[in-house]
Amino acid sequence: MFPLNAWYAAAWDTEVGRTLLPRTIGERPLVLYRTASGKPVAMADACWHRLVPLSMGELHGDEVVCGYHGLAYGPDGRCTRMPAQETLNPSAAVASYPVVERHRFVWVWLGDPATADPDLVPDLHWNDDPQWAGDGESILLDCDYRLVLDNLMDLTHEQFLHADSLASDELSEAEPDVAHDDHSVTLTRWMPGIEAPPFLAMQMRRRNPAYDGPVDRWQVIRFTAPSTITIDVGVAPAGCGAPEGDRSAGVNGYVLNTVTPATAGTCHYFWAFTRNYHLHDQSLTTLLRNSVSRVFGQDTEMLNAQQRAIEANPGHEFYNLNIDVGGMWVRRIIDAQVAREQGRDRTPPSRLAAVAATTRETA
Repeated sequence: MFPLNAWYAAAWDTEVGRTLLPRTIGERPLVLYRTASGKPVAMADACWHRLVPLSMGELHGDEVVCGYHGLAYGPDGRCTRMPAQETLNPSAAVASYPVVERHRFVWVWLGDPATADPDLVPDLHWNDDPQWAGDGESILLDCDYRLVLDNLMDLTHEQFLHADSLASDELSEAEPDVAHDDHSVTLTRWMPGIEAPPFLAMQMRRRNPAYDGPVDRWQVIRFTAPSTITIDVGVAPAGCGAPEGDRSAGVNGYVLNTVTPATAGTCHYFWAFTRNYHLHDQSLTTLLRNSVSRVFGQDTEMLNAQQRAIEANPGHEFYNLNIDVGGMWVRRIIDAQVAREQGRDRTPPSRLAAVAATTRETA
Protein backbone atom coordinates (compact mmCIF):
# COMPACT_ATOMS: atom_id res chain seq x y z
CA MET A 1 0.00 0.00 0.00
CA PHE A 2 2.97 2.33 0.35
CA PRO A 3 6.47 2.48 -1.10
CA LEU A 4 9.36 1.58 1.16
CA ASN A 5 12.24 3.15 -0.75
CA ALA A 6 11.29 6.67 0.27
CA TRP A 7 11.86 9.22 3.01
CA TYR A 8 8.97 9.56 5.44
CA ALA A 9 8.69 12.22 8.11
CA ALA A 10 8.87 10.43 11.44
CA ALA A 11 8.64 13.42 13.78
CA TRP A 12 9.18 17.14 14.15
CA ASP A 13 12.82 17.76 15.07
CA THR A 14 11.75 19.06 18.51
CA GLU A 15 10.00 15.77 19.29
CA VAL A 16 13.20 13.71 19.10
CA GLY A 17 15.53 14.14 22.06
CA ARG A 18 17.23 12.29 24.87
CA THR A 19 14.16 10.20 25.65
CA LEU A 20 12.81 7.18 23.80
CA LEU A 21 10.02 8.08 21.37
CA PRO A 22 7.88 5.23 20.00
CA ARG A 23 6.33 5.74 16.56
CA THR A 24 4.79 3.32 14.05
CA ILE A 25 5.68 3.98 10.41
CA GLY A 26 4.75 1.74 7.51
CA GLU A 27 3.49 -0.99 9.86
CA ARG A 28 6.91 -0.96 11.59
CA PRO A 29 7.11 -0.03 15.28
CA LEU A 30 10.17 2.22 15.67
CA VAL A 31 11.91 3.91 18.56
CA LEU A 32 13.60 7.28 18.00
CA TYR A 33 16.10 9.23 20.07
CA ARG A 34 19.20 11.42 19.81
CA THR A 35 22.74 10.46 20.68
CA ALA A 36 24.72 12.65 23.06
CA SER A 37 26.09 14.50 20.01
CA GLY A 38 22.55 15.26 18.82
CA LYS A 39 22.36 12.79 15.94
CA PRO A 40 18.86 11.28 15.49
CA VAL A 41 18.53 7.49 15.56
CA ALA A 42 15.68 5.19 14.49
CA MET A 43 15.61 1.46 15.23
CA ALA A 44 13.08 -1.32 15.51
CA ASP A 45 11.07 -1.05 18.69
CA ALA A 46 11.37 -4.73 19.62
CA CYS A 47 14.11 -6.35 21.68
CA TRP A 48 15.91 -9.23 19.93
CA HIS A 49 15.50 -11.38 23.05
CA ARG A 50 11.72 -11.39 23.70
CA LEU A 51 10.36 -8.66 21.37
CA VAL A 52 9.56 -6.34 24.26
CA PRO A 53 9.27 -2.71 23.03
CA LEU A 54 12.63 -1.04 23.53
CA SER A 55 10.78 2.25 24.01
CA MET A 56 9.75 0.87 27.42
CA GLY A 57 13.42 0.79 28.44
CA GLU A 58 15.95 3.52 29.15
CA LEU A 59 18.65 5.45 27.32
CA HIS A 60 22.12 4.99 28.86
CA GLY A 61 24.58 7.19 27.02
CA ASP A 62 23.96 6.39 23.35
CA GLU A 63 22.63 2.89 24.06
CA VAL A 64 19.05 1.72 24.46
CA VAL A 65 18.67 -0.67 27.39
CA CYS A 66 15.70 -3.03 27.32
CA GLY A 67 13.45 -2.53 30.34
CA TYR A 68 12.71 -6.25 30.67
CA HIS A 69 16.06 -8.09 30.79
CA GLY A 70 18.66 -5.35 30.32
CA LEU A 71 20.02 -6.09 26.84
CA ALA A 72 21.71 -2.96 25.45
CA TYR A 73 21.81 -1.81 21.83
CA GLY A 74 24.01 0.80 20.13
CA PRO A 75 22.73 3.27 17.53
CA ASP A 76 23.53 0.76 14.77
CA GLY A 77 21.16 -1.76 16.35
CA ARG A 78 23.89 -4.20 17.46
CA CYS A 79 23.56 -5.68 20.92
CA THR A 80 26.45 -4.49 23.12
CA ARG A 81 25.59 -6.14 26.46
CA MET A 82 23.65 -9.17 27.70
CA PRO A 83 22.78 -9.93 31.31
CA ALA A 84 24.86 -12.52 33.17
CA GLN A 85 27.13 -13.44 30.23
CA GLU A 86 30.22 -12.08 28.56
CA THR A 87 29.79 -13.77 25.16
CA LEU A 88 27.33 -12.01 22.88
CA ASN A 89 25.20 -13.97 20.47
CA PRO A 90 26.43 -12.75 17.04
CA SER A 91 22.85 -12.57 15.74
CA ALA A 92 21.73 -10.26 18.53
CA ALA A 93 20.66 -7.09 16.72
CA VAL A 94 17.62 -5.06 15.78
CA ALA A 95 17.05 -3.18 12.55
CA SER A 96 18.46 0.33 12.40
CA TYR A 97 17.14 2.69 9.73
CA PRO A 98 18.75 5.55 7.78
CA VAL A 99 17.77 8.93 9.24
CA VAL A 100 18.07 12.47 7.90
CA GLU A 101 17.16 15.72 9.65
CA ARG A 102 15.93 18.39 7.27
CA HIS A 103 13.33 21.19 7.04
CA ARG A 104 12.47 20.83 10.76
CA PHE A 105 11.56 17.15 10.38
CA VAL A 106 13.32 13.87 11.16
CA TRP A 107 12.99 11.59 8.12
CA VAL A 108 13.29 7.78 8.08
CA TRP A 109 13.99 5.44 5.14
CA LEU A 110 12.27 2.06 5.52
CA GLY A 111 13.57 0.31 2.40
CA ASP A 112 16.96 -0.66 1.01
CA PRO A 113 19.50 1.41 2.97
CA ALA A 114 21.89 1.42 0.01
CA THR A 115 19.42 3.61 -1.89
CA ALA A 116 18.76 6.08 0.95
CA ASP A 117 19.98 9.21 -0.82
CA PRO A 118 19.49 12.34 1.39
CA ASP A 119 18.99 14.38 -1.78
CA LEU A 120 15.66 12.56 -2.21
CA VAL A 121 14.18 14.19 0.90
CA PRO A 122 11.15 16.20 -0.32
CA ASP A 123 11.72 19.92 -0.66
CA LEU A 124 10.01 21.71 2.25
CA HIS A 125 12.63 24.45 2.56
CA TRP A 126 9.99 27.11 3.37
CA ASN A 127 9.82 25.53 6.84
CA ASP A 128 13.27 26.82 7.81
CA ASP A 129 13.98 29.46 5.16
CA PRO A 130 14.73 32.87 6.76
CA GLN A 131 12.68 34.53 4.01
CA TRP A 132 9.58 32.73 5.28
CA ALA A 133 7.90 32.49 8.69
CA GLY A 134 5.37 30.02 10.03
CA ASP A 135 4.58 27.07 12.22
CA GLY A 136 2.63 23.83 12.16
CA GLU A 137 1.50 20.72 13.97
CA SER A 138 1.02 16.99 13.48
CA ILE A 139 -2.17 14.95 13.50
CA LEU A 140 -2.68 11.22 13.91
CA LEU A 141 -5.57 10.33 11.61
CA ASP A 142 -7.59 7.13 11.66
CA CYS A 143 -7.60 6.77 7.89
CA ASP A 144 -5.55 5.51 4.94
CA TYR A 145 -2.83 8.07 4.14
CA ARG A 146 -3.98 8.21 0.53
CA LEU A 147 -7.29 9.76 1.61
CA VAL A 148 -5.33 12.73 2.95
CA LEU A 149 -3.54 13.04 -0.39
CA ASP A 150 -6.89 12.92 -2.21
CA ASN A 151 -8.14 15.70 0.05
CA LEU A 152 -5.14 17.95 -0.58
CA MET A 153 -5.11 17.45 -4.35
CA ASP A 154 -8.77 18.49 -4.69
CA LEU A 155 -9.31 21.82 -2.93
CA THR A 156 -12.79 22.29 -4.36
CA HIS A 157 -13.95 20.73 -1.08
CA GLU A 158 -13.13 24.08 0.55
CA GLN A 159 -16.33 25.42 -0.99
CA PHE A 160 -18.37 23.07 1.19
CA LEU A 161 -16.33 21.72 4.11
CA HIS A 162 -14.62 25.05 4.89
CA ALA A 163 -17.46 27.39 3.95
CA ASP A 164 -16.69 29.75 6.84
CA SER A 165 -13.02 30.29 6.01
CA LEU A 166 -11.84 29.33 2.51
CA ALA A 167 -14.95 29.01 0.35
CA SER A 168 -15.29 30.64 -3.07
CA ASP A 169 -17.97 29.63 -5.55
CA GLU A 170 -15.30 29.97 -8.23
CA LEU A 171 -13.40 26.97 -6.82
CA SER A 172 -15.61 24.50 -8.68
CA GLU A 173 -15.85 26.70 -11.77
CA ALA A 174 -12.15 27.37 -12.35
CA GLU A 175 -10.63 24.77 -14.67
CA PRO A 176 -7.21 23.69 -13.34
CA ASP A 177 -4.09 23.11 -15.40
CA VAL A 178 -2.50 19.73 -14.63
CA ALA A 179 1.08 18.67 -15.33
CA HIS A 180 2.79 15.47 -14.23
CA ASP A 181 5.73 13.14 -14.63
CA ASP A 182 6.56 9.78 -13.08
CA HIS A 183 7.25 11.29 -9.65
CA SER A 184 5.18 14.47 -9.33
CA VAL A 185 1.87 16.15 -10.13
CA THR A 186 1.24 19.90 -10.29
CA LEU A 187 -2.29 21.32 -10.36
CA THR A 188 -2.69 25.08 -10.90
CA ARG A 189 -5.91 27.04 -10.48
CA TRP A 190 -6.44 30.81 -10.88
CA MET A 191 -9.61 32.66 -9.84
CA PRO A 192 -9.37 36.26 -11.11
CA GLY A 193 -11.48 39.17 -9.91
CA ILE A 194 -13.29 37.44 -7.05
CA GLU A 195 -14.17 38.30 -3.47
CA ALA A 196 -11.48 37.05 -1.09
CA PRO A 197 -12.65 34.31 1.30
CA PRO A 198 -12.44 35.16 5.04
CA PHE A 199 -9.07 33.53 5.77
CA LEU A 200 -7.32 35.31 2.90
CA ALA A 201 -9.23 38.57 3.35
CA MET A 202 -8.00 38.69 6.95
CA GLN A 203 -4.41 38.42 5.74
CA MET A 204 -4.92 41.13 3.14
CA ARG A 205 -6.19 43.46 5.88
CA ARG A 206 -3.12 42.69 8.00
CA ARG A 207 -0.86 43.61 5.09
CA ASN A 208 -2.85 46.50 3.63
CA PRO A 209 -5.63 47.75 5.95
CA ALA A 210 -6.91 50.18 3.32
CA TYR A 211 -7.57 47.60 0.60
CA ASP A 212 -11.14 46.46 0.09
CA GLY A 213 -11.88 45.12 -3.34
CA PRO A 214 -11.76 42.11 -5.67
CA VAL A 215 -8.70 39.88 -5.73
CA ASP A 216 -6.96 37.43 -7.99
CA ARG A 217 -6.69 34.13 -6.09
CA TRP A 218 -4.31 31.29 -6.86
CA GLN A 219 -3.67 27.70 -5.77
CA VAL A 220 -0.65 25.76 -7.03
CA ILE A 221 -0.68 22.23 -5.63
CA ARG A 222 2.44 20.12 -6.12
CA PHE A 223 2.68 16.45 -5.16
CA THR A 224 6.08 14.78 -4.77
CA ALA A 225 6.08 10.98 -4.46
CA PRO A 226 5.27 9.24 -2.33
CA SER A 227 3.38 11.50 0.10
CA THR A 228 4.41 15.16 0.20
CA ILE A 229 2.25 18.03 -1.08
CA THR A 230 3.08 21.74 -1.08
CA ILE A 231 0.33 24.26 -1.80
CA ASP A 232 1.25 27.74 -2.98
CA VAL A 233 -1.75 29.92 -2.04
CA GLY A 234 -2.61 33.59 -1.93
CA VAL A 235 -4.49 36.60 -3.20
CA ALA A 236 -3.47 39.93 -4.68
CA PRO A 237 -5.50 42.99 -5.71
CA ALA A 238 -7.28 42.20 -8.96
CA GLY A 239 -5.40 43.34 -12.03
CA CYS A 240 -2.09 44.05 -10.28
CA GLY A 241 -0.20 41.45 -12.29
CA ALA A 242 -0.24 38.41 -10.01
CA PRO A 243 -1.13 35.91 -12.79
CA GLU A 244 1.84 37.25 -14.74
CA GLY A 245 4.17 36.74 -11.78
CA ASP A 246 4.06 39.96 -9.74
CA ARG A 247 2.56 39.03 -6.37
CA SER A 248 4.23 41.85 -4.44
CA ALA A 249 0.96 43.65 -3.64
CA GLY A 250 -0.70 40.54 -2.24
CA VAL A 251 -0.29 37.92 0.46
CA ASN A 252 1.48 34.65 -0.32
CA GLY A 253 1.59 31.50 1.79
CA TYR A 254 2.73 27.92 1.47
CA VAL A 255 0.83 25.04 3.06
CA LEU A 256 3.41 22.30 3.65
CA ASN A 257 2.06 18.77 3.98
CA THR A 258 3.79 15.43 4.33
CA VAL A 259 1.80 12.33 5.20
CA THR A 260 3.40 9.23 6.73
CA PRO A 261 1.51 5.92 6.73
CA ALA A 262 1.45 4.36 10.18
CA THR A 263 -0.74 1.31 9.54
CA ALA A 264 -3.15 0.32 6.79
CA GLY A 265 -5.80 2.54 8.36
CA THR A 266 -3.87 5.25 10.22
CA CYS A 267 -1.35 7.92 9.30
CA HIS A 268 0.75 10.77 10.69
CA TYR A 269 -0.05 14.10 9.05
CA PHE A 270 2.67 16.75 9.45
CA TRP A 271 1.75 20.24 8.26
CA ALA A 272 2.91 23.83 8.47
CA PHE A 273 1.71 27.16 7.12
CA THR A 274 4.40 29.66 6.12
CA ARG A 275 4.25 33.20 4.71
CA ASN A 276 6.69 35.68 3.16
CA TYR A 277 5.44 38.93 4.77
CA HIS A 278 5.45 40.37 8.34
CA LEU A 279 8.12 37.78 9.16
CA HIS A 280 8.65 38.92 12.76
CA ASP A 281 4.99 39.19 13.75
CA GLN A 282 4.67 36.26 16.15
CA SER A 283 1.03 37.06 16.87
CA LEU A 284 0.28 36.61 13.17
CA THR A 285 2.20 33.33 13.10
CA THR A 286 0.11 32.04 16.00
CA LEU A 287 -3.14 33.32 14.49
CA LEU A 288 -2.47 31.65 11.14
CA ARG A 289 -1.36 28.36 12.72
CA ASN A 290 -4.47 28.22 14.89
CA SER A 291 -6.72 29.13 11.96
CA VAL A 292 -5.24 26.40 9.75
CA SER A 293 -5.41 23.93 12.65
CA ARG A 294 -9.15 24.54 12.94
CA VAL A 295 -9.57 24.00 9.19
CA PHE A 296 -7.62 20.74 9.33
CA GLY A 297 -9.74 19.66 12.28
CA GLN A 298 -12.71 19.75 9.92
CA ASP A 299 -10.75 17.66 7.41
CA THR A 300 -9.79 15.17 10.12
CA GLU A 301 -13.40 14.59 11.13
CA MET A 302 -14.44 14.06 7.52
CA LEU A 303 -11.53 11.77 6.56
CA ASN A 304 -11.94 9.57 9.65
CA ALA A 305 -15.65 9.22 8.82
CA GLN A 306 -14.78 8.37 5.21
CA GLN A 307 -12.41 5.62 6.38
CA ARG A 308 -15.13 4.09 8.56
CA ALA A 309 -17.52 4.16 5.59
CA ILE A 310 -14.96 2.48 3.34
CA GLU A 311 -14.46 -0.29 5.89
CA ALA A 312 -18.24 -0.73 6.15
CA ASN A 313 -18.55 -1.10 2.36
CA PRO A 314 -15.80 -3.52 1.27
CA GLY A 315 -15.35 -3.80 -2.47
CA HIS A 316 -17.03 -0.49 -3.27
CA GLU A 317 -15.52 1.19 -6.33
CA PHE A 318 -15.40 4.98 -6.49
CA TYR A 319 -16.44 6.93 -9.56
CA ASN A 320 -14.01 9.72 -10.41
CA LEU A 321 -15.20 13.23 -11.30
CA ASN A 322 -13.27 15.91 -13.18
CA ILE A 323 -12.18 17.36 -9.82
CA ASP A 324 -10.39 14.09 -8.99
CA VAL A 325 -7.82 14.31 -11.78
CA GLY A 326 -4.96 15.33 -9.45
CA GLY A 327 -5.67 12.55 -6.99
CA MET A 328 -5.97 10.02 -9.81
CA TRP A 329 -2.43 10.82 -10.97
CA VAL A 330 -1.13 10.65 -7.39
CA ARG A 331 -2.54 7.17 -6.93
CA ARG A 332 -1.14 5.96 -10.25
CA ILE A 333 2.32 7.18 -9.31
CA ILE A 334 2.17 5.52 -5.88
CA ASP A 335 0.84 2.26 -7.33
CA ALA A 336 3.59 2.21 -9.96
CA GLN A 337 6.30 2.81 -7.35
CA VAL A 338 4.98 -0.01 -5.17
CA ALA A 339 4.79 -2.31 -8.19
CA ARG A 340 8.40 -1.54 -9.15
CA GLU A 341 9.60 -2.31 -5.63
CA GLN A 342 7.71 -5.60 -5.64
CA GLY A 343 9.11 -6.60 -9.04
CA ARG A 344 5.77 -6.51 -10.85
CA ASP A 345 5.40 -5.13 -14.36
CA ARG A 346 3.56 -1.85 -14.42
CA THR A 347 2.93 0.72 -17.15
CA PRO A 348 4.73 3.95 -16.17
CA PRO A 349 2.31 6.68 -15.07
CA SER A 350 3.41 8.93 -17.95
CA ARG A 351 1.90 6.47 -20.45
CA LEU A 352 -1.53 6.77 -18.89
CA ALA A 353 -2.17 10.33 -20.07
CA ALA A 354 -4.68 9.20 -22.67
CA VAL A 355 -6.62 7.27 -20.04
CA ALA A 356 -6.79 10.31 -17.77
CA ALA A 357 -7.87 12.58 -20.63
CA THR A 358 -10.63 10.15 -21.60
CA THR A 359 -11.80 9.98 -17.99
CA ARG A 360 -12.03 13.79 -17.77
CA GLU A 361 -13.99 14.00 -21.01
CA THR A 362 -16.55 11.37 -20.01
CA ALA A 363 -16.89 12.29 -16.31
